[in-house]
Order: sequence, then C-alpha cells, then structure tokens
Amino acid sequence: MNKLVKSLLVAAAFSLSAGASSAYAQDEAKSLDQLLELVKENRAASQRINAQREAEFTSARADKQALLNDAKRQLANEKARGERLQAQFAENEIALANKEQELQNALGTLGEIVGVARGAAGETIGRIATSIVSAQYPGREDVLETIAEAKEVPTIAELEELWLAWLTEMKESGRVVTFNSDVTLLDGSTENRDVTRIGVFNLISNGEYFNYNDAAEEIQPLGRQPEGFVLATVEAFENTETGYEGLYIDPARGQILNLATQKATLEERYHQGGTVGYVITVALIVGFLIAIYKFITLGIEGAKMRAQLKNTANPSDKNALGRILKVYQENKTADTENLELKLDEAILRETPRIDSGVNIIKILAAIAPLLGLLGTVVGMIGTFQSITLFGTGDPKIMAGDISMALVTTALGLIAALPLILVHAIVASRAKSIVHVLDEQAAGIVAAHAEKKE
Repeated sequence: MNKLVKSLLVAAAFSLSAGASSAYAQDEAKSLDQLLELVKENRAASQRINAQREAEFTSARADKQALLNDAKRQLANEKARGERLQAQFAENEIALANKEQELQNALGTLGEIVGVARGAAGETIGRIATSIVSAQYPGREDVLETIAEAKEVPTIAELEELWLAWLTEMKESGRVVTFNSDVTLLDGSTENRDVTRIGVFNLISNGEYFNYNDAAEEIQPLGRQPEGFVLATVEAFENTETGYEGLYIDPARGQILNLATQKATLEERYHQGGTVGYVITVALIVGFLIAIYKFITLGIEGAKMRAQLKNTANPSDKNALGRILKVYQENKTADTENLELKLDEAILRETPRIDSGVNIIKILAAIAPLLGLLGTVVGMIGTFQSITLFGTGDPKIMAGDISMALVTTALGLIAALPLILVHAIVASRAKSIVHVLDEQAAGIVAAHAEKKE
C-alpha cells in the first residue's frame, strides 16, 4: 500500500510540473482522494493545452502549404517568362542581323566613306587632344569622337568639322599667339594669366615654360625649368615688342623639356659623390685658402723687398732682404768666405718661411685624384654588391653607385688641375723672392771681395 501511495505521489508531482496551471501545482494533497482529484484536473488541463497546440499546428501547416503553393506558381511563371524572353532574344538577334545586312546593302559604296571618315577622325583625335592648340581652343575633339564612334554615314556638317579641325591645326602651327587662360600651379592653386603659344611647340608665361595636360585639360608648369640660359631667352622673347628675338623651342612638343626636367643639375651631381666628394671639396678649399694666404704674404714681402732695394743703406728687420743686409753690416770686417757663409745661413733661415705652405698645395693636388680613384673603387664595390643582391634586371638600382664612381673621379681631376696651377704660381713667387735674396747676397759677397783685394 505504501509503495502504491509513493508511486501516485511521484506521478502527481510529474503531472504538476508539466502542467500549465500554477494554481494546481501549489495545492497540497492531504489524502488519496484529494490526490486523485488533482491528477484528474491536471490531466484535463493538459488535454486542453495539447488540443489547442494541435489546432495551432494544423492551422500553421495549412498556411505554410499555401505559401509553398504560391512559391511554386511563381517559379513556374518565371520559368515560362524566361523561356519567352529567350525566344524573343533569339528573334531579336536574327532581326538585328537582318537589319545590319539591310544597312550594308543600303550603304553600298557609302560604307567606304564611313570607314575612311571614322579612321581619319580616330587619327585626328589623338593629335588634336594632345596639341597645345587645344589649350586655347578646348573641346575641339568632341565632334571628332562622335564621328569616330558613329556607324551611320557622317553628315556634311560633321565632315566639315573634321576638315576644319585639320585646317585649324595647320594654321595655328605657324602662329605665335598670346591668350588669357587659367594656369594650374605646382601647389595646386589656379591663377589666371596671359600665356603665349609658340605654334604647336611650347607654351610660355612669366619667363617659364608650361605644358598642356590633355588628360586634365589644364595648363601646368614644368616640374623643373630648364637651364638658366634657356629661360633667359624666354624672358627676352616676352619683353620684345618689335623685331625678332631668339627662343628655344621643343620640336617634340614638350617631350624633350619633360626629359630635361629629369636631368640632374650640377648640385645634384655634386652630391652624388657622397663622402669622398665632400673630402675632395675640402682638400680643394684648403689648397685655395693656403694659396690665397701665400699670394698675400709673398706679395707683401715682395713689395717690402722692392722698397728695401731703393734704400739699402738702412736695412729693416721687417723684410727678408733687410735682414740679409743687416747680417752684412754686422760682418763687414769678416773675410769673404766667412761673410759668404753668414749670408748663406741668413738665406737658409728665410727660405723655410718663404716656402712654407707651398708644398702643402702640391700634396693636396696629388691627393685629390687619388681620392677620386678611391671613390671610384668604393662606387664599383657598391655596384657589384647591388648586382649580387638584386641582379642586373633594374639598372636604376646600380645607378647611384655608378654615379658615385664617376662623379668622384671627375671631382678629383677638377680639384687637382687648379691646385697644380696655383702651386706653380705660388712656387714661382716664392722662388723669385729667394732668387732676389741669392742675387743680392752674391752681389754683396762680390763687392766685399773687391774691397778686400
């Protein structure tokens, strides 16, 4: 009996937990009769809930079936429509081919005119669009594009436009015209100014060359202007009001100028020499400074000696000749041999001061080409390293090292040549001063010997 009661209690608890009504779940069964009533009530509630769920599911299933039927009908309609469109497309293709054949038959010999007109218009578009004449007369190629893309016979007006385009280009190629236009500067700003067109070759304004960018239909300055002597002719040409004035033009219609902008300037070439090039420059500067210093000091010394020659009776300590004469005055009583030795000693004391720095210029003149050779070797080592790493596919990778090799060689020779010349001049000045000292000393010794005799 106890086992039966426990089983009923477990079934009732399961029914209460699965039921939808919370009120039944909260009641407590105090006897078997009450428990039985609770079970019956919960069973009836569960049956009502299940019936409601079944009804909802059946209704939803009917709706889903209706949606599925609608989708199938739409699919069938679209398939039928696709078949109709495909058949219509095939019919249209056939009709189009027939019409094209009818068009060809109707054109007859006029078809050749269409081909010639389209070909001529296509060739003309490229020349007209890129011509600097279009900077003054924009939009000339629009009509030509219509002729080049048309399939029908061009009209008389269109053929006249093609003819006028060529005629205008021929006429403007021989004219120098100044017109007002907007110019796009390098910083992106736009400025309205007067632009001079030199035929179909160049555009100039305010002493500079300009290019016509046909893609943007803008007049733009060059990224870098050509050399100064070329720009000088532009300014002179613009300032000329009467007569004739020479001007550099680009017969390639701007291509040569664009290539010239990529050409390295002297400053850029100098910096390609790198550290070795800078060392050569320092050597050249030091050599010139020493040469300038020696020019000044030797010039002053020569002037003092020339003044001393005019007054040999009063020797001065401020010049080499005066000091030599003073040695003679201090040793007048000595014999000829001792006097000659004294004078030679005095000349030997003066010679290092006169020759000081001259040999340094000579050494720098000899070092400069050796430094250039060093730069050449360093540049070639870098070139071979680039070849080892990247191969020879791209010459630009090796260009920097090759430039260094060549530029340092040139810098070494450029520095050596003037240093050799300067050394020769300075050494000649120093030798002339020493020669005057030797000459005066020899004269003094000879005069002294005559007196002794």
